[in-house]
Amino acid sequence: MSTHLSIPAITLLDFLTCERTVNAVPATSKKKALELIAKTLSTNIPELNENTLFEHLVQREKLGSTAIGHGCALPHCRANTEQVFGCFLKLAAPIDFDAPDKEPVDLIFSIVVPTEATDMHLNILAYIADLFHNDTFRSRLRSAKSNEELYQILRHLA
Repeated sequence: MSTHLSIPAITLLDFLTCERTVNAVPATSKKKALELIAKTLSTNIPELNENTLFEHLVQREKLGSTAIGHGCALPHCRANTEQVFGCFLKLAAPIDFDAPDKEPVDLIFSIVVPTEATDMHLNILAYIADLFHNDTFRSRLRSAKSNEELYQILRHLA
């Protein structure tokens, strides 16, 4: 029996697009990063309201930082939607995200899940966190020079 973390029933390609994979994002604070996540998602997904999404992300951060260490964060929230949506931001410069290891964050994978999708939500977060704990994976993302290159790295995981 395998002890590896199983991939969720959906894959990264089911909720991440090249349009929502952004390189060299000019966020200078956690608040600005959350604003940019809300803007990126709502621009591409009309059913998501930018202000409401931002408020949900901020409320989740108030429960505790979504930084997971190694310069990575997984901001997430629930929304009144039928689908899972995600975006990936590689910041131009690392920012303080109240990480448990005190390292500033430059790699942010954010997801929005349907309000009732508890198991799916937790499975996706665990899967992404597992990916971010891989040194090689993080190095590949950090060396990417464009949105397309970032997306291709993430795409090959699906």
